[in-house]
Amino acid sequence: MKNVTDSFVSLGHWPSAGSFGFNTDILATNPINLSVVLGVLIYFGKGVLNDLLDNRKQRILSTIRNSEELRRGAIEQLERARALLRKVEIEADEYRMNGYSEIEREKVNLINAACDSLERLENYKNETLHFEQQRAINQVRQRIFQQALQGALGTLNSCLNSELHFRTISANIGILRAMEEITD
Repeated sequence: MKNVTDSFVSLGHWPSAGSFGFNTDILATNPINLSVVLGVLIYFGKGVLNDLLDNRKQRILSTIRNSEELRRGAIEQLERARALLRKVEIEADEYRMNGYSEIEREKVNLINAACDSLERLENYKNETLHFEQQRAINQVRQRIFQQALQGALGTLNSCLNSELHFRTISANIGILRAMEEITD
């Protein structure tokens, strides 16, 4: 420290006329050089530094504004996506409910169709049974009638003689003529 103060004191001892020289004492000349360089830098570099700082400040502010705009855009997109998601969820619930009710309707329709088919089959079965019963009854009647007719013919053939036969034919012819006259 003593050297620094000595260098400032020694400035007053320099002769002002006639001689120019270099001071080789680094410790004595360094603070002076630094103060001159700093003074020149502050005086001339102040505007450049202010311009650099202003430019940097403007870039930071524009980046912040852009980020805010992007954030607002992202929030708007998020809200639109949420609204769309709610709408799609509502539609999915509607489709699900409609699907369940459609399934229930189809189930009821299938059950009704199966019941109708069973009823028709039951009716067809009953009609077929009735028809087969009638046919069997008719066949039995026909056989009984044929057997009765054969028995009657056998009895008539064994009991009838030619004169009784002739009188029966004549009586039947008379009945047919009477019916013919009535129809005319």
